[in-house]
Amino acid sequence: MEAAPPRRAGWLVVTALLVIVADVASKQLAVATLSHRAPIRVIAHVLTLTLTRNGGAAFSIGGGATVLFTAVALAVVVVIARTARSLVSKGWAIALGLLLGGAVGNLADRVFRSPAPFRGHVVDWIQLPHWPVFNLADSAIVAGGVLAMVLVGLGIELDGTRR
Repeated sequence: MEAAPPRRAGWLVVTALLVIVADVASKQLAVATLSHRAPIRVIAHVLTLTLTRNGGAAFSIGGGATVLFTAVALAVVVVIARTARSLVSKGWAIALGLLLGGAVGNLADRVFRSPAPFRGHVVDWIQLPHWPVFNLADSAIVAGGVLAMVLVGLGIELDGTRR
């Protein structure tokens, strides 16, 4: 009898936890140090730290639909959690961990921050030229999406096989 392939849910969980911890800690630091002050130029014309609150989705789209975005984030969490049970590919585990960690990081803001539970605004604080202000959770979501596209392009399935 052939041994079952190793499951990679641990990679997913560790990746997600690292993203969540980094995101929550960075948002707490941003709120504590950037509230009520002018933006801080870290690298001229490249990186500015500026605190904003986003009630919408990426690029502040849909500011009045915070409850909808909360529901979508919850659905993403459920789908990834269900997928984790059959995950064998380490690459997919990391991609899904990045997506999960980013979704949970921003979901925590929507659930616990003002103006109200499940209607909270996401804390954004990283600003690049010609780009909306974002946070580490957003970065993890983008990185996870890019990695997922690379894996699909390479034909790597969730079970580690190649198409």
